[in-house]
Amino acid sequence: MPASPPADPTQLTREQVLRALRHLDRTALAIPASTVYDLVYRGRRYPPRAVAQQAWRLATAQPDAAWPLPAGAPTNQVLERLDFTITTKRPTLANSPALDGDVVAQEAMQELYTGPGRSAAPTKTAAAVAHEPEADYAPVPQPYTRAEARQELFISDKTLTQALAALHRRRNLILQGPPGTGKTFLARRLAWLELGATDAARVELVQFHPSYSYEDFIQGFRPDAHGTFQLTPGVLLGFCQKAAQEPEKPYFLLIDEINRGNVSRIFGELLLLLEADKRGPAHAVRLPYAPPEAPRFFVPENLFVIGTMNTADRSLAPLDYALRRRFAFIRMEPEFGPALQGFLAEKGVPKPVISRLVARLTELNQTIADDPDLGPDFQLGHSYFCQPPVEPAEAEEWLTLILEQEIGPLLDEYWLDQPAKAAAQTKRLLRP
Repeated sequence: MPASPPADPTQLTREQVLRALRHLDRTALAIPASTVYDLVYRGRRYPPRAVAQQAWRLATAQPDAAWPLPAGAPTNQVLERLDFTITTKRPTLANSPALDGDVVAQEAMQELYTGPGRSAAPTKTAAAVAHEPEADYAPVPQPYTRAEARQELFISDKTLTQALAALHRRRNLILQGPPGTGKTFLARRLAWLELGATDAARVELVQFHPSYSYEDFIQGFRPDAHGTFQLTPGVLLGFCQKAAQEPEKPYFLLIDEINRGNVSRIFGELLLLLEADKRGPAHAVRLPYAPPEAPRFFVPENLFVIGTMNTADRSLAPLDYALRRRFAFIRMEPEFGPALQGFLAEKGVPKPVISRLVARLTELNQTIADDPDLGPDFQLGHSYFCQPPVEPAEAEEWLTLILEQEIGPLLDEYWLDQPAKAAAQTKRLLRP
């Protein structure tokens, strides 16, 4: 018989949402796109309410169960509490700016670069676009202190202090390291520490990818609802304008997977303006797409940039040396020491399972580090194991499934030309 639905939809777990995402990917269900918000996970975007509804159906074992919360803030807050990223949709070449859910704000941003005398494009067609139910989506910021950071970060106090010092010194920081070492997780927490609160309004997250361009990030021409091209600001321009309006408060731009994009092309003039001593109106430049009479562009002094870089992705070229000179770098390492072990014990994971996890991963990482074709950059991080099951009795199976379904296939990629070695390492991982 189908399971009785939980009394409160906010009791969904992260694992149930992940199952829903895998189900949507596997079945390629035709779900309507969100018009206001996106759930961003591993470089893909999903409509938040559709994901929540699928997770609800899987959790209740009722294929026709309707998600009981409305779209917008109520649904988004459930997903954000499970550490999923919800972002406001941004216009791309495939979408009209009117679909971004905030036409007025876009027009205001455009004024900064096209001058007050331009002829405004009609926006009344936006009223005919179907939107999700309007909601005052503004998560209430919660205080965030270093003590709270130490409770959920597995890095040492020394590393945390060094990261904050580098951010203050250079204003630009890249967290680099092997997969699963919590780079994006730490980036967001560094911003919160500097803000003193979980203030989403002053933190912007963007993920680079091979098709990401200067026009997406800085400024470019994009089609509007009338089939004409309009000069449209990218993510950075709007965020810089927002930061410049509150110069006394810090703002943080988080760039996930910064080395997956063509960074020299994406950044353009930002290579100059990112430098700590090249901030502010005195160093403003005219953007290539902007008309001569447009105000010049500058990066405000209160904007901090934190990027993350996966050192194990062999498909990517090294970062441009000119860009490297603008950033400080902090290396993230796999952490299977007392901090992770204590965290798992608090979550109810039995001690034998913890011991097996630590022993197997430490042994595997040593093998990877010693391999001349791989090295330390390809070690596996602790993030794979940060969502243990609620029931301690399920911990053994939970660990086995991660080793079989997530780490095993990765080892097959690592030793693509040595399948016997990959199989042997997977077998060693799975031994009791």
